[in-house]
Amino acid sequence: MIYADNAATTKMSKAAIDVMCTLMNSCWGNPSSLYTHGQKAKEVLEKAREEVASVIGAGAREIIFTSGGSEADNQAILSAAAIGKRKGKLHIVSTAFEHHAVLHTLEKFKKEGFEVTLVDVHEDGLVRPEEVEKAIREDTCLVSVMYANNEIGTIQPIRQIGEICRRAKVLFHVDAVQAVGHIPVNVEDDNIDMLSASAHKFHGPKGVGFLYMKKGIPVKNLIEGGAQERGRRAGTENVPGIAAMAEALKEAVRDLDKNAALISAKRDRLIAGLKEIPHSAVNGDEEHRLPGNVNFCFEGIEGESLLLLLDDKGICASSGSACTSGSLDPSHVLLAIGRVHDVAHGSLRLSINEEITDEEVEYVIKSVKEVVEYLRGFSPIWRDLVNGKKEFIL
Repeated sequence: MIYADNAATTKMSKAAIDVMCTLMNSCWGNPSSLYTHGQKAKEVLEKAREEVASVIGAGAREIIFTSGGSEADNQAILSAAAIGKRKGKLHIVSTAFEHHAVLHTLEKFKKEGFEVTLVDVHEDGLVRPEEVEKAIREDTCLVSVMYANNEIGTIQPIRQIGEICRRAKVLFHVDAVQAVGHIPVNVEDDNIDMLSASAHKFHGPKGVGFLYMKKGIPVKNLIEGGAQERGRRAGTENVPGIAAMAEALKEAVRDLDKNAALISAKRDRLIAGLKEIPHSAVNGDEEHRLPGNVNFCFEGIEGESLLLLLDDKGICASSGSACTSGSLDPSHVLLAIGRVHDVAHGSLRLSINEEITDEEVEYVIKSVKEVVEYLRGFSPIWRDLVNGKKEFIL
């Protein structure tokens, strides 16, 4: 099996598994308890908090452990909206291709009287800082822009957008679920006030993540019922999972530049090989892109069939976000960058890591070429395109 869907989830690293299993056996106390076994768990918890904070340039007291990126996104937006409501500022700026954890939360606040401006994403999959600046108003309480897109992998100009928000004195939230552990992220250098991350995107366990909240920002609780996380997130902490996340994150950033260069070279080979398929196109900018992300559209085919046939060949891939894999609608991300419905339906996302071999890369290219040709062989849409009844778009 060739696993090429790391943007959906990653395999836990051996180091993270070892930490988690060890602690599940030896450190199962409640970190809120005063006796020795509970305080041992508390020490592990706070050590993990310090380690996670150090990776992103934050203070340990600025880290809130969560169940993952979606919860962190929700709590960040909820907190900013609460601040805005107290000040009479009911306007939020975001982008049209955010993760649904952000977009659906914004829809909720629209029903509560907030106005939301979604900045356009250009054909290259990049947000323009000047357009974010233009969208900010006197009553804007929050700007939320993802660090790297989960489908097409484009890396946004976060530092410049953060500078704009600082000058405008507007809170800046960044969904960094796809970025943390894969590219350098520093909340101070990038002018970030709130940041969301999830362990299972960088070889940690599922069900664990964190929210960075800059010191001094009042936190609105998403979960009530206890004093855990300094009263900011009720519920007994998952100490083994949190420690495993910290271990996975330390491991991910230890050789970050080396791994990024290695993965990028294989990504570029994949892109070059798939470009040889007629009437295909890369989605998103090729330079400002996550090291392991390859996203293509192939005219005249359906993405679901492509995925099933690749699975038969032993290749795990995706047509977009795992959170919307049950939907027959085309990707909102591809529509946001200007792909028409017919083309957006024929999309493929390959997200690789350093474990894929050169031989496997060549096998993926060969397999995709074969499957696309096979599907086009009995596609009525492709027949109409070839016969001139419809015009090619790609």
